[in-house]
Amino acid sequence: MAKKKRTPNNTTGQPKIGANLGNPDALGTGQEPQQQALRAQAARIRTVTLDTKTAALPTEVERGDWTVIILALMMFLAPSIGVPNELMLQDTLKSIVVSFAAVGAGLLFFWQQRNRRDGLRWHAIMWLPLALMFYALGSMVWSHTFLGGVEAIRWFIFSLILWLGINTLSRQRIPYLIEGIHWGAVVCSLWTVLQFYVDFTYFPQGPNPASTFVNRNFFAEFVVCTFPFTAYLLAQSKTSSRIALLAFTFGFNIVALMMTGTRGALAAMWTLLVFLPLIAVLYRNQFQFHRWDSGKRILACGVLIATIVTMGLVKSGNPKVIADRSSYGDVTTPFDMAFKRTGSISVNDGSLGIRLIMWKATGDMIKARPLSGVGAGAWEAMQPLYQAAGSQLETDYYVHNEVLQLLAEYGLTGWIFLLLLVAYLLACAWRTIKNKTPEGLTEAPMRAIALASILAFLIVSNIGFPWRLASTGCMFALCLALLASSDARLAIRGPAAAARLNWRPAYSQILAVSMMVCLALTAYISQQAATTESKIVSAVKMALSISASGDVNNPKWDKTKREMLTLAKDGIAINTHYRKITPMLADELAKWGDWKNAVWIWESVVVSRPYVTAIMSNIARGYAQIGNIDKALEYLARCEKLQPRAPSVRSLKVILMSRSGKEAEAAVLAKKYMDEGIYDFDLVNAAYVLGMRKSDFDMAIKGLELRNKDWPANRQDGFLKLAAIYVNHQKDDTKAMAAFKNALDATPEKDRDALRKQIPPQFQTRL
Repeated sequence: MAKKKRTPNNTTGQPKIGANLGNPDALGTGQEPQQQALRAQAARIRTVTLDTKTAALPTEVERGDWTVIILALMMFLAPSIGVPNELMLQDTLKSIVVSFAAVGAGLLFFWQQRNRRDGLRWHAIMWLPLALMFYALGSMVWSHTFLGGVEAIRWFIFSLILWLGINTLSRQRIPYLIEGIHWGAVVCSLWTVLQFYVDFTYFPQGPNPASTFVNRNFFAEFVVCTFPFTAYLLAQSKTSSRIALLAFTFGFNIVALMMTGTRGALAAMWTLLVFLPLIAVLYRNQFQFHRWDSGKRILACGVLIATIVTMGLVKSGNPKVIADRSSYGDVTTPFDMAFKRTGSISVNDGSLGIRLIMWKATGDMIKARPLSGVGAGAWEAMQPLYQAAGSQLETDYYVHNEVLQLLAEYGLTGWIFLLLLVAYLLACAWRTIKNKTPEGLTEAPMRAIALASILAFLIVSNIGFPWRLASTGCMFALCLALLASSDARLAIRGPAAAARLNWRPAYSQILAVSMMVCLALTAYISQQAATTESKIVSAVKMALSISASGDVNNPKWDKTKREMLTLAKDGIAINTHYRKITPMLADELAKWGDWKNAVWIWESVVVSRPYVTAIMSNIARGYAQIGNIDKALEYLARCEKLQPRAPSVRSLKVILMSRSGKEAEAAVLAKKYMDEGIYDFDLVNAAYVLGMRKSDFDMAIKGLELRNKDWPANRQDGFLKLAAIYVNHQKDDTKAMAAFKNALDATPEKDRDALRKQIPPQFQTRL
């Protein structure tokens, strides 16, 4: 009989609790169900505890997705199209195009992925615009609500474009985006060329030639950022016809930039002339041009050079362009515009001098609020508080230096954004150069081109404000998206790089609904903006037409004036923050003597911009004109608190004192201010009036002489008044004769006979 097996102390046959739990393979090979269950449980624990960071990054979403096509169309349409009238600001239209494209692409993306369970991509670069967006939302509570809201929307659209690009810009689909960028640049360059050569006036604009951007600087700053992408398309071309087409359009865009004479963009272009050839040499094996035969190389170089030289030597047919650059000598060709404007860069340049005033004020703003900043978008509202004593530069709305404006508005958040952005870009450049693997070399040309575009963008950012313009802002977001999507393909991952974003169908569904809401808000905001601008601009155009008639008090204008004021009230009721346009209407009304309506329009601006001394001094003058001296003195006190040495404040003080019965004190101040050399047109006029009233003819003469010197448009009237003083009061025929002669010299030939009739007979025979 077989010996009975001895059982262990644990008679249940179950393994001891905790025994070999960390090593399920040591449980033996028995078939007991309990052992199998433990082994399966341990395996599941080991699988679940794998960090998701070690899982493979998701590939780009391609199947059935239209995101890249929509982004490409956005980059084609935004710079290409413009408003053919003045009833909407050009960048408002571009912002509408970009917003609808971004939100529409987001809606289609999330709808297409509504059942997705696989992960999507995330990248650390996303935290940078999101941080600015959250700061802007917070600053709406304690700073300028409207401007903070505008900034929050801007960074939301930026973040959305960036994230969509990270998840959809695959290597196979990137060329679609680049084509959109290039051909958008070509079309807007076409408008510039036509404006330069034949005064093409379809798109209203300021300084010519400005394409669809209203200002030539805005166009130049955009188009120079597209040059690396055009160079990429040319270097990757295979057929002779495409090589010739891209070489021609590249040269065409370069000459269009030269036509603007924009020095910041020209400096960026000269910098790219160093970096683009360097990229071509470093990665020549990855470009198609390395495989071109000699005929294709000659074709590319010949067409490019011939286009630049031929177009660059053709003179402008637009008299406005020639007149605008006449201070630089004989400037008539694109080459003249480019080289003479580049050579004019100096610290003594007037345009740079204005920027230096703004930069200094911004530096003081940063020192005063280094951590909190003044609030997103609030620079234009707060900068009058930080201007140097006596300076009064309040007509600009941006610093013309994006770095300074970022630090002034966002404080510590701006510092972090800037430092991390620079660190990321430097790391991208280093990784691109160091990665010699086949995959790295495949990605390198596109990474280098994106970095070159960002380099051009950062150069123009130091002399302009391209971050705040729709087309250039999109370029910035898409360049970062190209780099971040490339990081994911190269498996550059970690807290400061690409990562996997776990996903569920509920996320897509919630975000799709959110995008529907955003799309509705975009439509509403766009409609409100279009309506407001249309009403206010229409009112301004009516006012300018009435002023141009030279007969503003004719009853025939009464109906137009009523319609004009109704449009203004309706537009301001929708949006009180159009400081760029609304004061123009009030200025015209003041010229007509309609001070009552001018005052309420100016006051609607001051509600949003409470520190603009020029507007507050106008309000004080208006109240003085309608007899409300107390309100005028109230606004004078506000002005003196801000800028007591500003010329407009000094002249206002003299005028109000004279109207308050303090003419003697006003005369003393007028003399003092003129002796100090700080005066404006109103002050020297007031000095003349006070001098005549008090028989202080020396002061009256000095006021007229300063007016003739600094405001030559009024020289005829000034010399006649001087002659009258010399004839009637000082009895100096010699000086009177000289004044009459100067008055005749300042009068057009056709009007001289009429002027002679105003001159006393004893002087007419001697003239």
